[in-house]
Amino acid sequence: MSPLATGRQLRVLFAHNFYQQSGGEGAVVNAEIELLQRHGHEAELFSRHNDEIDQIGKIAAAVQAIWSARTVTDLTNRIAAFKPDVVHAHNTFPLISPSLYAVAARAGVPVVQTLHNFRLLCPQAMFLREGRVCEDCLGKAPWRSVVHRCYRGSVAQTAVLASMIGLHRAIGTYRNGVSRYIALTEFSRAKFIAGGMPDEQISVKPNFVDAPRPVDGKRDGGLFVGRLAGEKGIVVLVDALDRRPGSGIDVVGVGPEAARFRGHNGARLHGWLEQTVILERMRAAAFLVVPSICYENFPVAIVEAFACGLPVIASRLGAMAEIVRDGVTGLLFEAGNADDLAQKMAWAEANPAALRAMGSNARREYEAKYTPETNYRQLMIIYSDAIAAMRSKTGGGV
Repeated sequence: MSPLATGRQLRVLFAHNFYQQSGGEGAVVNAEIELLQRHGHEAELFSRHNDEIDQIGKIAAAVQAIWSARTVTDLTNRIAAFKPDVVHAHNTFPLISPSLYAVAARAGVPVVQTLHNFRLLCPQAMFLREGRVCEDCLGKAPWRSVVHRCYRGSVAQTAVLASMIGLHRAIGTYRNGVSRYIALTEFSRAKFIAGGMPDEQISVKPNFVDAPRPVDGKRDGGLFVGRLAGEKGIVVLVDALDRRPGSGIDVVGVGPEAARFRGHNGARLHGWLEQTVILERMRAAAFLVVPSICYENFPVAIVEAFACGLPVIASRLGAMAEIVRDGVTGLLFEAGNADDLAQKMAWAEANPAALRAMGSNARREYEAKYTPETNYRQLMIIYSDAIAAMRSKTGGGV
């Protein structure tokens, strides 16, 4: 019988490979751990950090991306000590590696894997090549990515990723080693199914944020929050500002495209800010701009904006077009089209009353879909399904 059915609190071991630059995935991991602990469950973190690559070298990191002997040893010991009911994996690339799934299977522990990006289908992880959406590897062996140097412009590094994906597909790791996958949107779920992932194993659970109802007050100006990188549509945003002399936007973030905002009359660059400060700015802004040119899986900034009663102007692309309802919780524009974005920003500036109504709708959307309590109920169902699937597979009953 499932521990949930008996009312027993769960033990959940989270696994996450942190990037060198902190981002949304790490924040989601921490938020889920805190959520479970708040509800009385035992939750711990098994982690590695990409800062280790400088110490072990790129060749050793490449080998570990395919199979990590260290993960086998360390995770085996951690599972034996903690005795989790579920292992909840987030990012395993490159140092944790898919060896995590084999360790959990040998211990009889079900794995839940959150799909933050499209790495299991696309070595570049975003279906993006040369600034445009590319699905050449969708549902196929990912060797085209090697020819195009899709990961960091490197044949060698892309080949490592393509080998990891190809090998573990061939031996059934992704199909047999994971009891339940979590896709963040229906759009994401559909892409993974199109890529050959088992549809019956993929549940949809969005990210969440914990934010109080915003106090009514003056709202003014646009806001961008995120990594200042090409895939985030930075060039599109700058071009849109160039078409709107006199318009201004506050830019919160760091990244390789930051220089485009320095000295720009329409942009105020703030660098990176603490989340509490970001939320304060969201409560004071009139709209958030999300101009990404890639398939965003689930931009946390959109949910943060909704929680703050802030409407969103986003690209009509991928999950963004699913999360933001055009004319209801924000506005959608043609991805990559600076003229269309400039027009939407101009409309927003000229219609503050309509924008406030969208902000109220956005807050209601948050309360219906993206609160911690709603997310907790969804997560418990997924864990229960994963435990039942593992018991069925091992003959332990449901």
